[in-house]
Amino acid sequence: MKCLAIADLLISQDMLKQGLATLEEKGIEVTIREWHHEQVEDLQKDNLRIEQYGADAVMLPETLTRDIDQYDLILTQFAPLNRAVLAAARNVSVIGVLRGGVENIDVEAAETRGITVINTPGRNARSVAEYTVGMMIAEMRNIGRSHASIMKGSWQKDFTNHDSIPELGRRTVGLIGFGHIGQLVAKCLSGFGTKILFYDPYFKGETGCIQVELDELLEASDVVSLHGRLTAETKGMMGYEQFQRMKQTAILINTARSGLVKEEALVRALQENIIAGAALDTFDYEPLKKDSRFLSLNNVTLTAHLAGSTVDAFRYTPTLLAERVMSYLDSERK
Repeated sequence: MKCLAIADLLISQDMLKQGLATLEEKGIEVTIREWHHEQVEDLQKDNLRIEQYGADAVMLPETLTRDIDQYDLILTQFAPLNRAVLAAARNVSVIGVLRGGVENIDVEAAETRGITVINTPGRNARSVAEYTVGMMIAEMRNIGRSHASIMKGSWQKDFTNHDSIPELGRRTVGLIGFGHIGQLVAKCLSGFGTKILFYDPYFKGETGCIQVELDELLEASDVVSLHGRLTAETKGMMGYEQFQRMKQTAILINTARSGLVKEEALVRALQENIIAGAALDTFDYEPLKKDSRFLSLNNVTLTAHLAGSTVDAFRYTPTLLAERVMSYLDSERK
């Protein structure tokens, strides 16, 4: 059995070689090629186009797809596999995706050809969860704004929330979405002594947190943090009406998907002080345009889609995917 693994600037060839060693130990011949980009920003731009417009948005070079019909498995993180590539890969039975989503795979074409697609949900859950808590503190305590002020030669101590700067302890945090990341955020916050509410109509199970309806969460929370998947049902779920339900002293955190939020409604709510602030790591257009209205606000913390990007998350992902692929292959042999 032969496997083609496609590296990039974030999951390198060395990371793949180490993480996929278990496949080679099982007798699978692994070939590693790199989807080349000059810099990470170029890779991220291609990935964003693929996420927005599908696997046909970016074409792979022939150096990656040559003799693709010789492989039984393909493993990729960001490199897109569209209908044409899958048609050429006529012997492939399994595609492994080194990420939680499968936006870069033409899943319909894969299913038509009888190809199983295996992803790695939760591969960067801890990275995102830790970052989320950091964003909460940064926005509440003006960390980014104070840093920017000092770098400009000032020593500013009063900010827009100077009359209501809270501690995270004894506050109520509302989590919208209670999957792996949401649960890890709750666990991280347990040491702060926060009260955790969550809204997730699909969650079934026992937890020490309090499950409530969305309106109750919005009205009761000092921090509202988004952790839901972007679907037709959840797209734009946070609009002006939802911000009006929140406390005027509350803040919004989004380290999930920009599409969960109606951006113009959020800008309006921040301008009108309907809510106190927001911390955002994901946007409809990335990088932010120079005329973005977010850049005119003084009650936001903005970061460049960094939440899931840690060396630990990227390094561990090939190992995790190799385990999932082997588990699937073993089950098929029975």
